[in-house]
Amino acid sequence: MTAIGRGYWRGNEPGRRKLLARWVAVAADLLQIVVFPAYFPGILSPLNAVLDVLVGFAMVLMLGWHAAFLPTFVAELTPFVDLFPTWTVAVLYVTRKRGGGRGAL
Repeated sequence: MTAIGRGYWRGNEPGRRKLLARWVAVAADLLQIVVFPAYFPGILSPLNAVLDVLVGFAMVLMLGWHAAFLPTFVAELTPFVDLFPTWTVAVLYVTRKRGGGRGAL
């Protein structure tokens, strides 16, 4: 497996990386769904796009590349679709426990 498949960030064991990735996803979705539209409708859309790029980059660093991140990134840049917690759903999908002996991250 290549480094991009395992994630670049080696600061903690995989369980802590998964937990941190989940918190980052929830925080990003909370900002995009509640805070940005409530206080600055339309004005902060460039900041919203920058946040999506940073969150996507952080997810790849923490969890490694996964195909679920690409449609999530596209959905986050689509107007009104970004009102759904797509980062949270994608990270939960990527970090879920799989059946069998080998498990995920």
